[in-house]
Amino acid sequence: MASRQKVHIGLNVNNVDRSVKFYRAMFGIEPVKGKPGYAKFDIDEPPLNLTLNYSDNITDQGALNHLGIEVNTTAAVLAVKEKLRNTGVATANQMNVDCCFPPQDKVWITDPDGNRWEVFTVKVGDTKPELTIPVHQEDESHQSKAERCCRQ
Repeated sequence: MASRQKVHIGLNVNNVDRSVKFYRAMFGIEPVKGKPGYAKFDIDEPPLNLTLNYSDNITDQGALNHLGIEVNTTAAVLAVKEKLRNTGVATANQMNVDCCFPPQDKVWITDPDGNRWEVFTVKVGDTKPELTIPVHQEDESHQSKAERCCRQ
């Protein structure tokens, strides 16, 4: 299998359903995952993993939740970690963490301006398929009960 990297952008949104509608129109595709307070678009062109994360405090937090690079394997995550460590960049590991309902291995870094980045691999597609919500409906009832996806 060829090595693949995909940019990841996690956005804070105050209404997941409204944002899904917008990004569905923008990219012309359906989200690949919808959970309480969360939706994920897996875009082929340009290669992008876009997540929408419910936040009731965007004014203070801003719209950007975090950035990342999705890689194919744990070995690729560990190679990036080693490269960063060798250049003096501090890292924080999260190995085998169930993050937004798929187990992942990841390493987190923070740039000089405080922007959080993760380099991660997804090990299994979905550990809680029963939590899937219909992201194509205009239903805000789950907004106040949103489960936060993992954060570093």
